[in-house]
Amino acid sequence: MKAITRITHRVSAALCLLAFAATSALAALPAAVAPSTAPAAGNWLELIKGYVKDGGVVLGLTVSVLGFIWIAYTGISKFNEARNGKAEWAEVGLLGIVGGALLLFVTYLLTEAAAVI
Repeated sequence: MKAITRITHRVSAALCLLAFAATSALAALPAAVAPSTAPAAGNWLELIKGYVKDGGVVLGLTVSVLGFIWIAYTGISKFNEARNGKAEWAEVGLLGIVGGALLLFVTYLLTEAAAVI
């Protein structure tokens, strides 16, 4: 029983030392970055609107990247099918043209949406 008590005291002392060491590390954290709209000091509503706008732009970029990855994956799989004789080479070319046009259209829509937000 005494051994368990000693171990418990040592563990609690170590946790206290770690807690005191962590507070000094928290003091050096950088300040939060203001949104791109840079509202006046104390204007919380504009600050929240700025963060929502920046989040919308990041979400749009994520959609665009996912579209690019999807088109690239589809193109590679269609290319492999054409190499194995399961698809025509014209399908690969058509997929490249339609996929490129689709990516341009999505990018245009996201750019317009970012300007509206």
